Amino acid sequence: MTQLRTFALAALAALVIASAAQAETLPQRVTFPSADGKTTLVGYLYLPSGRHLPRAPAVVMMHGRAGAYSSAANGVYDASTLSRRHKAWGAFWAEHGYVAVLVDGFSPRGYPAGFPRYSYDSRPEELNEVTVRPLDAYGALAYLRARPDVDGEHVGLQGWSNGGSAALATMTDTPGPPSGMKGFVAALVFYPACGLKGAFKDEGYKPYAPVRVFMGSDDEEVSPKRCKKLVDASRVAGGDITIKLYDGASHDFDDPSAKHQKVEANADATEDVKERAVKFFAKQLGGRAE
Repeated sequence: MTQLRTFALAALAALVIASAAQAETLPQRVTFPSADGKTTLVGYLYLPSGRHLPRAPAVVMMHGRAGAYSSAANGVYDASTLSRRHKAWGAFWAEHGYVAVLVDGFSPRGYPAGFPRYSYDSRPEELNEVTVRPLDAYGALAYLRARPDVDGEHVGLQGWSNGGSAALATMTDTPGPPSGMKGFVAALVFYPACGLKGAFKDEGYKPYAPVRVFMGSDDEEVSPKRCKKLVDASRVAGGDITIKLYDGASHDFDDPSAKHQKVEANADATEDVKERAVKFFAKQLGGRAE
């Protein structure tokens, strides 16, 4: 009897593990051209779940300097090895009725593993977050607008770290979207580096649509002070942009890993930023507010 019970428990445990593995719905891998006219990008598509509109609003997501994948990918770069943060946000938007696409702009250019911290000055020019990565964002925007299940008039942008800088550069009114193309409706920007390679020193920075920036006051990679200065100057110039600084939160504060979320300031910031993100995109893109 004891052996039978042990066997049954083992079988049940195996079933639970298998069910948990199957429970994660992986996004669909897609490809589409960058607006640079020469690069075929990789994207990971999350589709709405539950109650949603026939033509849903959408979100383009831009990864940071570490790339789209987990540091534990071990040479396997696909939907199964996306970082936990990207998986979490993709699923989050799908649960709220959005089509979301994470843009992998590094792998097609030969850098799937991204770059380590403090490597900024040695990164290749073909990944420039001011001149190149915005063209990837616009390529994703064009891809979404071509889908019959997307409301192309209501597409937002979200970026983290280096992808946050790319999002800022994407949203600037100078030069603005590619010729003949309507841009994004709004953007969420998480802990960007706001130097933006000195691109806006003379004319200043002003977005063509509403932008909301979120950072931790204890960010160890980029400067909250510099970002606040950029946002303040943009507001003086009439830009619809704000910055929310979370006291005590660090870089990558919304990373769902235990390492980040065990820091109370990060956990509080993550909870707050998700609530703000949902409300902001609901207002700007017409998505669900709950």
